Amino acid sequence: MTYQALYRKWRPKVFKDVVGQDHIIITLKNQIKSENISHAYLFSGTRGTGKTSTAKIFARAVNCLEPDGNDPCNKCEVCRGIITENIMDVIEIDAASNNGVDHIREIKENVKYPPSKGKYKVYIIDEVHMLSSGAFNALLKTLEEPPSHIIFILATTEPHKLPATILSRCQRFDFKPVKNKDIVSRLSEICNSMEIGYEEKALWVIASNGKGALRDSVSILEQCISFSGGELTYEEVINTLGMTNEEVLMNLVDCIQRQDASQGLKLIQSLVMEGKDVQLLIKDLIAYIRQLMLFKLNVVEEDKVEALKQVQDLIKKQSETFNEKDIVHCIYHLSEAEAKAKYASQPQIILEVALVCLCNPETEQTVEGLLQRINELEKMMASGHTMSINNKKSTHVSGVTTNNIQSSNTNKVIQKQEHKEVQKEVNIENEASNKPTSTSTIPLDFKKLKSKWVEVLEMIRQNKKAQIKAFLMEGELIGVKGNSLVVGFKDGFGFHREALDKDKTKDYIIDVIYKVTGQHVQLSLVMESDVQHGKSSEIADPVDKLKNILPNEMYEIIED
Repeated sequence: MTYQALYRKWRPKVFKDVVGQDHIIITLKNQIKSENISHAYLFSGTRGTGKTSTAKIFARAVNCLEPDGNDPCNKCEVCRGIITENIMDVIEIDAASNNGVDHIREIKENVKYPPSKGKYKVYIIDEVHMLSSGAFNALLKTLEEPPSHIIFILATTEPHKLPATILSRCQRFDFKPVKNKDIVSRLSEICNSMEIGYEEKALWVIASNGKGALRDSVSILEQCISFSGGELTYEEVINTLGMTNEEVLMNLVDCIQRQDASQGLKLIQSLVMEGKDVQLLIKDLIAYIRQLMLFKLNVVEEDKVEALKQVQDLIKKQSETFNEKDIVHCIYHLSEAEAKAKYASQPQIILEVALVCLCNPETEQTVEGLLQRINELEKMMASGHTMSINNKKSTHVSGVTTNNIQSSNTNKVIQKQEHKEVQKEVNIENEASNKPTSTSTIPLDFKKLKSKWVEVLEMIRQNKKAQIKAFLMEGELIGVKGNSLVVGFKDGFGFHREALDKDKTKDYIIDVIYKVTGQHVQLSLVMESDVQHGKSSEIADPVDKLKNILPNEMYEIIED
C-alpha cells in the first residue's frame, strides 16, 4: 500500500474527531437528531480548522443507513460509497478551478435528479469565494429554492468576499482557530499510536507554529518525525523549523539590557553561520520580547502556560530588569527592522544596526535619544565628573566640572540655569524640525518619512518612472528643515541632483510622498559636500551646540 500523509490518515471520520469546534458540532448533531436539516450551510474559517472534514462527515451522517447515534457508521453501503467516491450522492467541487458560470449551470441542471442511494444529494463547494460574479448569480436562484433532496455546503476562508445575497440564504458556521492545548492533545494521540517518543515541550512548539491550523501542525509533526528518526526532542524540532531556542534569545535580550552591542553582534553572526534565517530570527526575538511584556504586566496567555513552564521563571526574572517603555521601544524598533529586512539584499545588516541602536539609545536621532543624552549630561554635572566630547575635527570640550563652584547654593543655581538652557535648545530644535508647511498644520515626521521611503520609491517604479527612482536611490535622506525634506547626494552624483531639481519632477515626487505618508513636504536637493563644508545648515556642529548651551566658565576648548 502506498504511503499516506499523516494529515490524510488522521482526517476526522466522525464528529467527535473534529478538534476545537464543539459549538458547531453540537449544533449539527442536534439538527440531525431533530431532522431539522437546512438546505444551505456556509462553513467559514482559517485553513486547517476542519471545514471540509466536517462537511464530509455531515454529508455521510444525513445519508447513513445505520447511523451510530448522530454519527455516520462509515460501514454501510452508502458511507463506504461516499468515502471511496463510488456513488455520486456527495459531489465535492473546487471553486478555485471551476469558477465559471458554465460549471454552476451544470449544477443547476443536475439538482433536479434525485440521489441514487442516499436520502440527500450534497454539494460541497470548497473555496466558494473564488466563483465569478456570473457564477454567483447563476447559483443564487438554485440556492434560494433548491429541491427538497438537495443540501449545499459552501466552504471558504474569506466569507467577506461572498455577496450578501448568498450569505443571507445560508446558515453560517464560523470555525475558530484550534487552541494550542487541543492541538497538543491531538499530536500526542498521533505519536502514541505510532509509538513515537516525544517531549511535551516539542509538541507545544509544533502547535505554536501551526498558528491555530491542526492540519498544518500535523504536517509539521510529520516533518519533525522524519528528521528525528523516532523520538521528538525540543532541540530537534527547533532545528527542523529553523527557529532560535529561548536560551539564545534570552542572551540576546541580556545584551540589549547590558548595552553590550559587541556580544550581541557576535551572537547574531554565530546564528547566521548556523543557517538561521534572519527574518525568522527577528520574528522570534519580537515574540520573546512580547513574552517579557506580558510577564511585566502580569498577563499570562492561558493557551501557552504549559509551553513556558520550564522557562517562565527565567523570563519573569528577566522582565523585571526592563520597564514597560523600554520593552515597547524594543518591539517597535525590531518591527521596523523586520519590515525593512523583507526588501533588503542584506537583512543581517538591518538586524545588526537595529541591535546596535537598541544597545546605544543615546545615539538615535530621535526625541528619545536626545532626552537620553540630556539625562546623561545632567547626571555627569551633578556628580562633578569631567566630560569630553569628540567632534569630526578632533576638537575636545573638556573640563565640565563643578570644582570652581564654591557653595552648594551656587551649584544648584548653575544646574538650574543649565537645565533651562538645555530645555530651551531642545524646544528650539523641535520647533525648527516641526515647522508646519504652507499647506498643512501637521508637523513633519522625519522618522515616518524615512521608514516609508522604500514605499515611495516602489510607487514611483509602479508609475513607470524608473529613471526618477534610479536617480533618487543615489540620494540619502538627511533630515527635515522647516517644511522641507532634505535629500543629499555624494560627490559625482551632481547630474542626478540636477535632473531631479526641476519643478515638474519635484512636484511629482512631492505628490507621491503625500500619497504614501500623508505629509505635505517641500523637497530640498543638496550635495553632501556642501553640507559638510557649511554651505547648508542642515547638520549643526555638536560642539557649537554645547557652546551655546553651557556657560563660558564651564568648558574649555582644547585643539589637538
